[in-house]
Amino acid sequence: MMLQDMVKGLDATRPVTCGMDQIGCVLDNGFAASLDIPGFNYKPQYYEKAYAMLPQRMILGSETASTVSSRGVYHFPVSFEVEHNQVTHPDNQSSSYDNEACYWSNTPDIDFYMDEQPWVLGQFVWTGFDYLGEPSPYDTDAWPSHSSVFGIIDLASLPKDRYYLYRSQWNKVDETLHVLPHWNWKGREGEVTPVMVYTSYPKAELFINGKSQGIREKNDSTLQTRYRLMWNETRYEAGVLKVVAYDSEGKVAAEKVVKTAGKAHHLVVTANTDNLKADGDDLAYLTVQVADKDGNIVPTDSRRVKYSVSGAGSFEATANGDPTCILPFQNPEMDLFSGAATAIVRSGKEPGDITFTVTAKGVKPATYKITVK
Repeated sequence: MMLQDMVKGLDATRPVTCGMDQIGCVLDNGFAASLDIPGFNYKPQYYEKAYAMLPQRMILGSETASTVSSRGVYHFPVSFEVEHNQVTHPDNQSSSYDNEACYWSNTPDIDFYMDEQPWVLGQFVWTGFDYLGEPSPYDTDAWPSHSSVFGIIDLASLPKDRYYLYRSQWNKVDETLHVLPHWNWKGREGEVTPVMVYTSYPKAELFINGKSQGIREKNDSTLQTRYRLMWNETRYEAGVLKVVAYDSEGKVAAEKVVKTAGKAHHLVVTANTDNLKADGDDLAYLTVQVADKDGNIVPTDSRRVKYSVSGAGSFEATANGDPTCILPFQNPEMDLFSGAATAIVRSGKEPGDITFTVTAKGVKPATYKITVK
């Protein structure tokens, strides 16, 4: 109360909240009831109990989810059965099937469900981006793990699959249709390899090499099926995954295709912008990947790439999103992780063009130009 009164003394126009994780204590001792807006960390399974007890008749998810995943890494078998699903793997990576969390946290689905309750104000997800430190669940005798994997976006600013799960729920303007996992699984032929679709559409049909695997429709049988379309028994065979999404009237609305990539052939560069300001401070983020001769991205490539930058700008930094990678960010080279890395270039103070070139052993180089003006 003292701290709340202090805040109100400085600005009486704003409500006061607090992120609380010891939910039993703060409900029993009256602390939660004393706040303008009670905020709870990682306790969505207790929201209904708290709502029934609190006079405010509202709850804020002040810190939510902390699902763990490593971009482009998938572990088998896939299970949602273990409470909280805190598991570790020999590669020190967490699965991008978005079915793993720490013992104190949870996957996003229960937070989505609670967000639908009219008395829940919303949520703040921990966290938007991965960050250095706190490498849970690999935080004990797990060197070189040294960054978190809580992020919706990884340490290299690349979206994880989970980004599209949130997008499918929160973006009410643009439709979402995202397929996982990748479809390069040499050695898993014939083995169960579940396919999931994160989409804003209500249902979709999955095809593997032209053969239908059936239609899945969002339903209330589990929290996962309420927000994800899942084909849990599909078996891997190299070729083409195709997903056809249907709208609420049952009409074909969108399609997505994922192909098994062949042998690495050339590097590919994409960028978040083609234009920078000539102020010495503007940044461009360039994604580097490897493609086969037909242009299909190779999602498992891990070769080292090297950068050179010339013209009206300079190399700034690089990362690959791998929480176990200890290559320095400031050197103009990086190992690809799950087939990708990010390079950052900085504009100079004079107009002109930046030429960004990336090379690697065994594949053709790529060049990208950015205008500075």
